[in-house]
Amino acid sequence: MHLGNARTALFSALLGDRFLLRIEDTDAERSRSEFVSELLADLRWLGLLWDEGPLSAEPGPDYFQSWRGDVYRRYYEQLERDGLAYPCFCSASELEIARKVQLASGQPPRYGGKCAGLSAVEVATKRDQGLAPTLRFRVAKGETVAFEDGVRGAQKFASADIGDFIIRRADGSPAFFFCNAIDDSVMGVDLVLRGEDHLANTPRQLLLLQALGLPAPRYAHMSLILGDDGAPLSKRNGSRSISQLREQGYLPLAVLNMLARIGHHYDNESILPLTRLKAEFNIAHLGRSPSRFDPAHLNHWQEEAVRHSDPDGLRQWLWDETWAVVPQERSADFLELVRSNCLFPADADRWARILFTDELVLEPEVEAAVRQAGEGFFGTAADALRAAPDFDGFLAAVKTRTGTKGKQLFMPLRGAWTGRFDGPELARIHQIMDPYRLRKRLEEYAPG
Repeated sequence: MHLGNARTALFSALLGDRFLLRIEDTDAERSRSEFVSELLADLRWLGLLWDEGPLSAEPGPDYFQSWRGDVYRRYYEQLERDGLAYPCFCSASELEIARKVQLASGQPPRYGGKCAGLSAVEVATKRDQGLAPTLRFRVAKGETVAFEDGVRGAQKFASADIGDFIIRRADGSPAFFFCNAIDDSVMGVDLVLRGEDHLANTPRQLLLLQALGLPAPRYAHMSLILGDDGAPLSKRNGSRSISQLREQGYLPLAVLNMLARIGHHYDNESILPLTRLKAEFNIAHLGRSPSRFDPAHLNHWQEEAVRHSDPDGLRQWLWDETWAVVPQERSADFLELVRSNCLFPADADRWARILFTDELVLEPEVEAAVRQAGEGFFGTAADALRAAPDFDGFLAAVKTRTGTKGKQLFMPLRGAWTGRFDGPELARIHQIMDPYRLRKRLEEYAPG
């Protein structure tokens, strides 16, 4: 599941009274059980639990379209009996040539109706020749399909611009928007919230449902998510799947808050749990303009999610190998350090090894600053640490004896203790690290 699909699922869950999950797997080549398993796992990780839908990836007749062939067949037969659908034997090459001619003349590409008037004898002859037809829906001429879109307002489409469209492929499988419309209607869906790239499907689906005498849901089409280059979000311009974000260490609360604010405005700018996101969601706050995915925006919510995590949640989030090096008596202090200084479990693991093991590697610029402070500085600091175990007393002694202050005081100490210039306050480092390790790291740069 990628970010665009996840946002659609989230907004559907936030807006509706009941959230339906349906597996639209009529394309056998792209629909495998492992994909369904991953989809279910992603939704559960995000906390988007469906009110209706499959309990597992095991196919069944209720929520897997691949098992609902008999349902669709009944409606195909009804359309054919009523003269509202007909077999089409046009080849892909014929259709492509016609499409290019229409585009070249400035016309919208649509089917010209070549097979619309075939007699029963002509149809039988072509079948006897081994030709497998698609099934097209017959669109009445001179009509207007109008509906009120929940996001984009009043919409109108001329039937002449739609043309007769395929509802069943030559291999017998149903077209996506056919079974999608049928299932929405017979399953009692009253609101379909989806991306604006499906807007052109809506008049076709409304025509189908009207022809079959089936109730139609309301439709609302959201703007698309764009990448940093202004193109629709894809792997090429920054998109990541939900499983990739999970593996990187993003928290579900961070992903939910980020997605909820792409193309949708909340008056409350604080990080919100799913219940509050739902309570404060307003379809009127959905924008019509495309929104861009910004990794910095996601990292902001990740920082907020880490800060607001309870201790048990943080413990489970961190790696087992991290906890293997954290002393039991320092675990609570370490969690507070993580809460204020880490975005991902990998960050926490680095700090655990800096603070609780001898695995210290100084970055080149840090080592240069430490060397520049000189042996005398660190000799004095090591002596001060022996004499004054409390941090304030230690710092005051080093400041007085070396005559340093500000960066000239703090940066060499931070560099020698952690190998980095960023991170927790020096007082927190002094508090959490073993006194022997603190002194040993200072003495490494003191006179021999």
